[in-house]
Amino acid sequence: MQVTETLSEGLRREFRVVVPAAELDAKVNQRLDELKDRVRLNGFRPGKVPAQHLKRVYGRAVMAEAIEAAVQEVNAKIVTDHGFKLAGQPKVTLPEAEKEVQEVVAGKADLSYSIAMEILPKIELADFKGLKLEKMVAEVPDAEIDEGVKRIADANRPYTAKDGKAATGDRVVISFVGTVDGVPFDGGSAEDAPLVLGSSQFIPGFEDQVVGIAAGETRTISVTFPDPYPNEALKGKSAQFQVTAKSVEAPVDVAIDDEFAKSLGLDSLAKLRDAVKDRITREHAAVTRRRLKRALLDQLDERHKFDLPPTMVEEEFNNVWKSIEDDLKNQGRTFADEGTTEEAARAEYRKIAERRVRLGLVLSEIGERNGIKVTDEEVSRAAVERARQFPGQEQQVWDLYRRNPNALASLRAPIFEEKVVDFLVELADVTEKTVPRERLYQEEEDGADTA
Repeated sequence: MQVTETLSEGLRREFRVVVPAAELDAKVNQRLDELKDRVRLNGFRPGKVPAQHLKRVYGRAVMAEAIEAAVQEVNAKIVTDHGFKLAGQPKVTLPEAEKEVQEVVAGKADLSYSIAMEILPKIELADFKGLKLEKMVAEVPDAEIDEGVKRIADANRPYTAKDGKAATGDRVVISFVGTVDGVPFDGGSAEDAPLVLGSSQFIPGFEDQVVGIAAGETRTISVTFPDPYPNEALKGKSAQFQVTAKSVEAPVDVAIDDEFAKSLGLDSLAKLRDAVKDRITREHAAVTRRRLKRALLDQLDERHKFDLPPTMVEEEFNNVWKSIEDDLKNQGRTFADEGTTEEAARAEYRKIAERRVRLGLVLSEIGERNGIKVTDEEVSRAAVERARQFPGQEQQVWDLYRRNPNALASLRAPIFEEKVVDFLVELADVTEKTVPRERLYQEEEDGADTA
């Protein structure tokens, strides 16, 4: 076997490999020797088939196996001998000329092929004990709890039938049929649909024209679908809705007291307030965690600069770009609507892709050097939690993860990332700072991409 390096450029490596015909023939003979006691051929007793006859019958198929095994062995040896860590699967280019292929398979010529690979860079890790992080936290004042309780009361507000015309704040039960150019369209009709006037559930202008309707009344409403609108066929189109009010109901004031809390399954108003505080506290903690993680990743990105495997960057960029294009399409928007151009957006999201690849490699290196592992039990728990997010389909989701290694890997990666982040936060100098809720969440809204 002869291996010659033909390219060493950045993280790209290419080799020319020649496997002598004699080596392939030896592999074929070894495999045929293994088969002779198992094959059944007419006219021969088991184990008594002549080697040459066995080779005539199975030689080509066994040679194909031998070639595949030889390529795998050589590739593995190249990686091991050079101490490479691969960024992806190597690309093997076998002979294409029919005559050359036939001669190799027939054992009359050496196997000559090329292999191209991208390797991972060697990463010099920074001193993580020098990391300084500011952890912003927000308290939960009584006023915020009051607002949370009130939102729950509004969401559970009862309504009672009323005479007369519907006003803003009333709930109207309506049936309607929508048409564009006199033709009904998908999703434009409903029966007994509850609508709270002023809630902005429907497209702009619809609810305003329902105000003043009375039970049993039918009226025609004319509206224009906004631009952008998710349904491309309706975007910017004028539509008419034949609307009939089945009933008009007025909201009933809700007394926020122990009885209200009990109607929600809690013992008292104090318990309801505690539950609201716990929920808000968890929401704040999640935002605090994301901001702290983003600040950590920003510092890691600043402290680590190295060449990136081009294919990994390209794959990440393609994934990001497809998501951006899909979002714009679903929203009916363009890059101009976002105040940019496609060229500028591509440049911006390529930088994001490079950042994600760089940070992914850094976190992986940190985890590997410090023995950070994700256990099968942790992955199983994540799969169970994921399945619980799909009520009624838990078993199907569980089976998907159980049978699909790639799906399981998609759960393992974020767990690993969070464990590495926890490890680094423990080493860092973290200063806690209490800020108003508005500032905590404004930072969250303005923050950059976290990965």
